[in-house]
Amino acid sequence: MPLSLAPDLLTSRDSGRPARWWVGIDGGGTGTRAVVADGQGRVLGRGEAGASALGQGAAQAWRHVAEAVARAGVDGLALADCALGLGLSGTGVPAQLQAFVAADPGVARFTLVTDGMAALLGAHAGEPGALMISGTGSVAEALLPDGSRRMVGGWGWQIGDEGSGAWLGQQAMKLAQAAYDGRAAAGPLVQAVWAKAGASREAMLGFCAAAGQGGYAGLAPLVFEHEAADPAAAALLGEAARALEALAAAVHPSLPLALAGSVALRLAPRFGPALQARRVEPRGDAASGALWLIQQQARPA
Repeated sequence: MPLSLAPDLLTSRDSGRPARWWVGIDGGGTGTRAVVADGQGRVLGRGEAGASALGQGAAQAWRHVAEAVARAGVDGLALADCALGLGLSGTGVPAQLQAFVAADPGVARFTLVTDGMAALLGAHAGEPGALMISGTGSVAEALLPDGSRRMVGGWGWQIGDEGSGAWLGQQAMKLAQAAYDGRAAAGPLVQAVWAKAGASREAMLGFCAAAGQGGYAGLAPLVFEHEAADPAAAALLGEAARALEALAAAVHPSLPLALAGSVALRLAPRFGPALQARRVEPRGDAASGALWLIQQQARPA
């Protein structure tokens, strides 16, 4: 039976108006995904838009949420008639969360959790379990049998998110800078970074100044592409896999564990027996988890 979530995990607002549409939103640093259902729970459409991570601004987040909902292609749909379940990156920063809530464009109601919690709810259909995500960022979360949450990692790309796409890109750039200085070999991975970001000090500094989370994550595919030919790339992937294994072990030692995110899935063959023994296939994605959330928190009359 699905759990009732602890109240401190949720941020909710209710206008008091009835909702006609029930929408799950998964929003992160590179994109927003929406799934729209009617009052009977029938999924009517899905849509996508740009990033809605709260660290990129409340106005952008709401704009891309609205665009993703509109692109679901449901006739007569209006955001003001929607009950939204929102799983968004950046809700752990109080100022960002408050700015987003204050910028509510007038939806019928919403309930907001982290993007990791939404993915966790989707992966285990609201039942106890753990989830390790590594895409643009990385985090591990567990929904415990008492309805509380445990979270490990997710400290942000600037200082944490080890094993993520942004982290891999940062390490690749560090290697390229070291090679420019003569402190490391200029192997295939370094050459690829130089081809994309520039091979001069000025070009690399300019890239880093403008990159942000998405820019660094854009370098991560280069690490995978050059794994076979470059020991430095292979070493970075091994380090990333070990970092993610540490997250999985720390969040909970035995709950069923689902993986999500492009980096986690590509690194999955590198994980050791302890993690592999716990691994289960997710039962749904983050958008479906957010939809489940709003359906549980605000059922239609």
